Amino acid sequence: MTGNARNEAGRIDALFVQSSSAFSSDDGEITLSGLAEATVYFSDRPQREAGHLPSKRFLELWDDDTTNFVVEPPHAVLSFLEEPAEALADVVVVLHEPRLNGDQLTYRVEVLNGTLPSTGGPCSLFIDTFGRSLAPVSVRGLRRPRRTSASRAAV
Repeated sequence: MTGNARNEAGRIDALFVQSSSAFSSDDGEITLSGLAEATVYFSDRPQREAGHLPSKRFLELWDDDTTNFVVEPPHAVLSFLEEPAEALADVVVVLHEPRLNGDQLTYRVEVLNGTLPSTGGPCSLFIDTFGRSLAPVSVRGLRRPRRTSASRAAV
């Protein structure tokens, strides 16, 4: 990405992480079961920001039809926490049409790299929007208070 991570509108391009206690896939869909209540977001230099938002609010990024995930679906890496670590390999997907039902989040997916297992244990979904020109901004209206220069120096 070139230039400042914060765009003209004062919003940041962020990466997201969703974690769950179990995983399943079937017929072009993945389901994260035991989904964490919060989706973590962060951005890198030069404008470092980090925080979290309710996972149900994350789904709002599919609501608008002009500059959102419907127009520019995000790529993601599904990473499994298994013992041994080689038990399940990471899978790269494109995410579409999220549906939340309680603590189960289902996406329709296109697999770009790897093979989806039918089931798995704890996993994280790393969702990439960094540097995508039409990507919505994850934290619009949810920014934490600005840090002072002294607190920035500690980072």
